[in-house]
Amino acid sequence: MRTISMQTRLFLLAATALTASAPANAQEDRLDALERMLAEQQDRIQQLEATIAEQQSRLQQAPASASATATSPSGPTVTASTAGGAPAASHLAGGAATGSAAPAQNRAFGIPGLDVSGDLRVRQEWNYGPARNRSRSAVRARVRASYAIDDQFTVGTQIATGDPDDPNSTDVTLGSFVDDFAVSLDQAWVRYANGGFAAYAGKFPQIFQRTDMLWDGDVSPQGAALTYGGKLGEVNLDARALYFVIDEAAVARDSDMLGGQLALSAPLDSNFSAGLTGSYYHYRLGSIGGADAGDFRGNLLNAGDYLSDFHLAEGIATLKWTGLSERWPLSFTADYVRNLGAAVPGDTAFNLELAGGRTAEPGDWRLAYNYSEVEVDSVLAAFSQDNIDLSTNYLLHGVGLSYVPKSQLQLDLLWYHYRPLDPAYAGTASTSDWLDRIRLAFMLSF
Repeated sequence: MRTISMQTRLFLLAATALTASAPANAQEDRLDALERMLAEQQDRIQQLEATIAEQQSRLQQAPASASATATSPSGPTVTASTAGGAPAASHLAGGAATGSAAPAQNRAFGIPGLDVSGDLRVRQEWNYGPARNRSRSAVRARVRASYAIDDQFTVGTQIATGDPDDPNSTDVTLGSFVDDFAVSLDQAWVRYANGGFAAYAGKFPQIFQRTDMLWDGDVSPQGAALTYGGKLGEVNLDARALYFVIDEAAVARDSDMLGGQLALSAPLDSNFSAGLTGSYYHYRLGSIGGADAGDFRGNLLNAGDYLSDFHLAEGIATLKWTGLSERWPLSFTADYVRNLGAAVPGDTAFNLELAGGRTAEPGDWRLAYNYSEVEVDSVLAAFSQDNIDLSTNYLLHGVGLSYVPKSQLQLDLLWYHYRPLDPAYAGTASTSDWLDRIRLAFMLSF
């Protein structure tokens, strides 16, 4: 028998060890490859999630028109403008309204950062009074778009039906032998946003928390504005300022307004919240060459000019209770305005509203009642409500019932019962004669 040398034995042993370890090394290599593939996939998933989050952030920052915010069916109600980037149905905490039936989330044409929305309203109105009863049909259509250029800059626009010389209404009365509707560029603006701060320029949605008693929902200011939102502990803080260009003139002094607002809101317990808003609007009415009869409306005139100055101090208080149910919040709103520049004693206005329910989802109902007294030069009639044919010097009872039968559709039934307030400024109308206006409206949003 041949004897195997020690060197041969060592060689065979090493070869056997290497052969046995080869599968183990191959398995480790495969595991390493799989781990690298998983790491690469995880990186791609994180990149996709970051891209989606950035697109959603841009879309959420694009503001809708403030006129899309629902106002009280019975008249003035506190609404928080959407120009600050809040959702279209956003309201001051504790405010009377809880929003209208919101349109579906929009991803217009699949373009990141672009948002397109609008609404169409058809309304029938009946008017009753001592002189003549009258009914009319009206249509309103609006389309708005905004585009987020990046995380900070957004541009927007809105086109609307209605008389371009009337800042208070975008309604068109059906008639005139089927003439076509007038359509105009209602808004064109740019916004810069950084954290809770935002700045606006152009003709933009209303930035102020408001009621229709002072600011009609269709009025879009033009000029420049600043807003800031933050928190002080449990208190929500909202500050806003506006330089409002009203009428520019080549010779006379321009007409403009400087306004500021500070709003505080906070929960008092799990079901109860309150809000307080203070505002001051300082009008400087030099040129009035761009005004017409619809702009003067109910204010007193002297030699073709306003008799009073308009330096308006306003306070709005709101209370809201949600303990009954989520769909039936109860709210109370009080709005008080005094014109510190009035030339006559008729310098004060107030509105009180009690409401229950909401109009946010299908099946929602909302019922509201409000009472208003507005003296003749307490507000600037050019920009106040046009729900009735008296813009100032009126006493008003309003009742409204709203229902959301399905998503994006809202029905409103409104009743205004009103009369002139002070006989000294009522003209030929009698303060003992009550007038009534009933409206039935169908509004579809998209």
